[in-house]
Amino acid sequence: MSLPPIPVDAEIVAVARRLVWFEPPEKALAQPQRFLAYAFALASAGDMAVIRRHVGEDDLRQALREAPPGIIDARSWAYWHLMLDAGEPPPLPARCIPR
Repeated sequence: MSLPPIPVDAEIVAVARRLVWFEPPEKALAQPQRFLAYAFALASAGDMAVIRRHVGEDDLRQALREAPPGIIDARSWAYWHLMLDAGEPPPLPARCIPR
């Protein structure tokens, strides 16, 4: 299930520019699932306040459940499961390297 697009305005573009600094903010915001994974790992409280004005709780929970591997660290994984009342955190998403 894919997330709806994140409404784009100057405020969220500024957050995207800080969090996903290595690519244009419009490109980062075009992939909400990936952008939110970076937010879970790197966002300040102020950044998350902006994001929460643009993204609902259910979408945040979905983004956490379906997070791509390799972005969120273990501490942030546990924290956001607690903050979003998403239950006991399962193992971190892992990359599957074919043999």
